[in-house]
Amino acid sequence: MKQFRAPVARTVVEPGRYADAEEALRRSAFRLGVALTARPDTNQVSSPVSALYALSMLRAGAGSTTAAEMDLVLGLPVEHHAAMNALLATVQYFDGDPVSVDEEDLPGQPLVHLANAVFVPEGGEIGEAFLATLARYYGAGVHPVDFADPATPGLIDDWVWRETGGRVARAPLAVGADTGLSMLNAVYFAAAWDEPFDASGTGQDPFILVTGTRVLVPTMHGYRWVRYAVGPDWQGIDLPYGGGFFLRLVLPAEGVPPAWDEQELAGIADGLDAAESIRVDLSLPTWEHSLHLDLIGVLAGLGLAKTVGPGADFDAIHPGLRVSGAAQAATITVAEKGTIAAAVTQLAMMTSAPVPPEVSIAFDRPFGYQIIHEDTGLPLFLGTVADPR
Repeated sequence: MKQFRAPVARTVVEPGRYADAEEALRRSAFRLGVALTARPDTNQVSSPVSALYALSMLRAGAGSTTAAEMDLVLGLPVEHHAAMNALLATVQYFDGDPVSVDEEDLPGQPLVHLANAVFVPEGGEIGEAFLATLARYYGAGVHPVDFADPATPGLIDDWVWRETGGRVARAPLAVGADTGLSMLNAVYFAAAWDEPFDASGTGQDPFILVTGTRVLVPTMHGYRWVRYAVGPDWQGIDLPYGGGFFLRLVLPAEGVPPAWDEQELAGIADGLDAAESIRVDLSLPTWEHSLHLDLIGVLAGLGLAKTVGPGADFDAIHPGLRVSGAAQAATITVAEKGTIAAAVTQLAMMTSAPVPPEVSIAFDRPFGYQIIHEDTGLPLFLGTVADPR
């Protein structure tokens, strides 16, 4: 796959240098997380970090009222590119190759892989300042492609497969001849529990569905030392992996859905961050879920209606470009040995005003057809359609 990078070396910003901006981005991630998981009556899995990463890159090409809307709705600070770089610098210490992970023997040292790519039209003119920002702060690879070539979707799918270790097999959005730019972020996580569960202790235990129906599901059991906290209408634990990562599990009170707003999530984080570790008797179901999210409606509902609408200003990327699609595919497996999760967020752009057709024709009444051999002019088939049902 052809690739070039803007002639700018990637910057590594020291964590904590923009502490206030980094905290603002943490709040932005939770804000997106609330929007991405707005249906607590269904199985949901999403990556707020992936969505924030993709939108932060998109912000690099936004101007005028579009930039102002993104900053206001997402709470993006002035130094958000540098702060995003700094915030993820520590996480990137755990980088590795997702393809190398043996899902039957998860790594004791967590593997966290973040990757960005921008697919641009061959010969197209994409703003140099935009590409330079992506190179400097996000290390985004830039891939010139022919979006009209039927092989191009496969090239993008190959990138997605490789950067997620095959956990996400295809890009969330289709591309075609009218695509002007496709930008992707991938996040991959694999880690063993700090103390794995004994598979022999997993049994079929009851689980109460939203409808009140009791079903039997595979459930892990074990005694664990974990941070434990109780709040209004919830209790929760932090179940550790190695390397300073943990799975935060929050159980609402009976009859209360597992849905929290940004402020409530912050309160849960404060409670558990300050909690002491205690020994608990834990019962936790295993699960494996995947989800495909159309983000256009989610982002518009969040307040980014102009950003994803036809009048957005992304002239810094290319005059006339608008967001034509936004989607995320995510998957997670939680079992006795640990957790594997992956997500890909994709933003597609096209020109705002496609060239209008010279003629419009609708075959909405009886018509005739012929199948012609071009060189000889012979009609191989000829017929009429009076009723296409």
